[in-house]
Amino acid sequence: MLKKQLAGEKAVEFIEDGMVIGLGSGSTVFYTIQKIGELVKKGLRIQGVPTSQETTLLAQSLHIPLVSMDEIDEIDLTIDGADEVDRNLQGIKGGGGALLYEKIVACASRKIIWVVDESKMVELLGGFPLPIEVVPFGYKQVVRKMEEEGCHPVLRIRNGSPFQTDGGHYIVDLHMNKIENPEKLAEKLQKVTGIVENGLFLNCADQVIIGGQDEVKIETRGKNK
Repeated sequence: MLKKQLAGEKAVEFIEDGMVIGLGSGSTVFYTIQKIGELVKKGLRIQGVPTSQETTLLAQSLHIPLVSMDEIDEIDLTIDGADEVDRNLQGIKGGGGALLYEKIVACASRKIIWVVDESKMVELLGGFPLPIEVVPFGYKQVVRKMEEEGCHPVLRIRNGSPFQTDGGHYIVDLHMNKIENPEKLAEKLQKVTGIVENGLFLNCADQVIIGGQDEVKIETRGKNK
């Protein structure tokens, strides 16, 4: 079994009947959602809140009941992926471009579990380019500001055109190699006019399920399991 599949399917064990579940995005959560679909077919009663159009289509194909963010007050559990996770369970997300919706769902969640394979675990964040979601109008002003800050910004391109998020924004990836102080950087980015959201997910995940060669490891914020 793939490392991603081990982690993705393990997360389903935390789901209880009647829960509202945040459904994340990405290749590892794909296995989580597939497993949820199997359990729904067997009678599990849940409602899912998808974080992207891609996730919506997958969940619909598996007949998982869905609700929008505006139809619920709170999400019991969100299961999502991550592009990098450090030893303090701080993370970078947004490789798929869904960081804004993922962060909105995360902020409404009582508990958050990330599912990753062991290659995503790092000592220091920043090896994976940090995505920032920007308004298309005047985006070059943001790029110029990030260049001045030494963040090495690159506009994300897909099929020859700027990549657009589900919300209609652009993604600029910051190639920083290492982020010494994620909290300070996040605070700085949020003050830049034109940046809608950044891919630093700090003090967010309660648990991280890590898929290894033959087993999964669960790390909990503040302690290891």
